[in-house]
Amino acid sequence: MSEGLRIGIVGAGGIARARHVPGFRAIQDVELAGVVNRSAESTAAAARELSIAQAYPDWRALVADPAIDAVLVATWPYLHAPITLAALAAGKHVLTQARMAMNADEARSMLRASLERPDLTAMVVPSPLSFWCDATVARLLADGALGELRRVAVAWDTSGEAESWRLQRRWSGNNVMALGIVYESVARWLGHAVAVAAVGRIRDPVRRVPEGHVAADVPDSLALLVEFPGGVDATWTMTTNLAMPDGNTVRLIGTAGSLLVDLVGQRLELVPAGRTPEPISIPAHEAADWRVEAEFVGAIRGEEQVRFTDFETGFRYMAFTDAVHASIAAGCRVTIS
Repeated sequence: MSEGLRIGIVGAGGIARARHVPGFRAIQDVELAGVVNRSAESTAAAARELSIAQAYPDWRALVADPAIDAVLVATWPYLHAPITLAALAAGKHVLTQARMAMNADEARSMLRASLERPDLTAMVVPSPLSFWCDATVARLLADGALGELRRVAVAWDTSGEAESWRLQRRWSGNNVMALGIVYESVARWLGHAVAVAAVGRIRDPVRRVPEGHVAADVPDSLALLVEFPGGVDATWTMTTNLAMPDGNTVRLIGTAGSLLVDLVGQRLELVPAGRTPEPISIPAHEAADWRVEAEFVGAIRGEEQVRFTDFETGFRYMAFTDAVHASIAAGCRVTIS
């Protein structure tokens, strides 16, 4: 029988309720032992609605409780680093929501703390956008289906009502729209970017949110030129105010053809040079799905390694996000070390 694992939840919002709570409860000998939310009232409501016995007055009390073995950090990004660092120092395993941190400096401190405690599992909730196709895209590239890969075009739109924290840097830091999670998926296929030149704009400085309206200081329009290993260049457009004609897509372009990856529609289309488009089916053995909670618990129990996503990968996408901000501020190309 597996050893019992007691998990404390910091932040009981939508993703925690939709994904993490049912995911953990599906695993044998895992108990959701405690919860804390943004206020005493919302903490009490979360404990009641999620049937969690222990409600804590603040996140520090949860982290300090010796009865808690692991901490799920499901807050807004501004608390990811402080809670993670405190939890690791207290000997707790940590699963933190994406985005990993406010910036690369925070992510680096989290990575260093995790390396100092190799006995603990430290994991970032991964980008799920490409789980369904990662293995197939990697195989097609390795098999030369596109010839020599030379260009990539990324188009992403997040129009509509947004959560307030995504629009304000005091809560989200350097994270911009879905930049980090889309980058994480693309980097699985291409490796990590080596340089970026970026233009960012705030086209709608006052945005509608569920609570009303907020003043936004996070860019809502990005135009990037990203350099990947092997001389692969990517044009990258992200916006909250233009509907992309092809949807939210990544197009990989090589000397022998191109591959359209529709990340939201979950569709692959191969276009060999000079031929008509061909839909690509995902073989059953290559298809993957969300198993974040199972991987986290499996890593704690020594049954598997963290693959999606370890702190090193989280730090790398935060370094990319920081480079985008640096390029916007300086108006020039920025290398990424």
